[in-house]
Amino acid sequence: MLDVSNLKVSYGQSEVIRGVNFSVPQNETLAIMGRNGMGKTTLFKSLIGILPTTAGGISVDGADVTNTDSYRRVESGIAYVPQGRMIFPNLTVLENIETGMEVSKQKNVPEDIYALFPVLQEMRKRKGGNLSGGQQQQLAIARALVTNPKVLLLDEPTEGIQPSIIKDIAKILNEVKKLREITIIVSEQVLSFTMAIADRIIVIDKGEFIHEDRRDQVDAAQIEKYLSV
Repeated sequence: MLDVSNLKVSYGQSEVIRGVNFSVPQNETLAIMGRNGMGKTTLFKSLIGILPTTAGGISVDGADVTNTDSYRRVESGIAYVPQGRMIFPNLTVLENIETGMEVSKQKNVPEDIYALFPVLQEMRKRKGGNLSGGQQQQLAIARALVTNPKVLLLDEPTEGIQPSIIKDIAKILNEVKKLREITIIVSEQVLSFTMAIADRIIVIDKGEFIHEDRRDQVDAAQIEKYLSV
């Protein structure tokens, strides 16, 4: 569903993503793990088109999106939940969700959104800025889902969220994959969260992929070592 080949991304003269290759089939959750500053966010920003690539290719469901604008990539089926959530604090919960619906041309919020996120239905008239961090993360995911994505990118979804809510978000993402049969890619540092959702884990270090495992073959101690060096 997402195919990335020899992707390179630079800031000025400094190459941050150094020729990574990966493919993610439909209905798989891939976690890209690594310490701060190793290239996770840069990779995600290049996939959605916020940062230009210096080499390589990106395709979604067979369509090349490498040189298209971000909004075209959303139309092609990529949805992006950025680090820090980036909801609109002065819009209501419902208005935040509706900003995503402009892409899918839906008139009403899909029923499965409120089924997945009942707290958002309760708070749909509340300003986004008045929600807790965990509720804002749920709102950001809901806003992404109403674009009807084929590929959902989540950058550090557990950042700044309390452990009990992290478990809820893991449960929601597993439910999303089951209901929508979409491809989910998360960047993450919390291994327990990753193990709860991911089918496959890749470790990134200094812009290169250095380790890959299926979830049932993961050596947790080894991954922790990569994350703590």
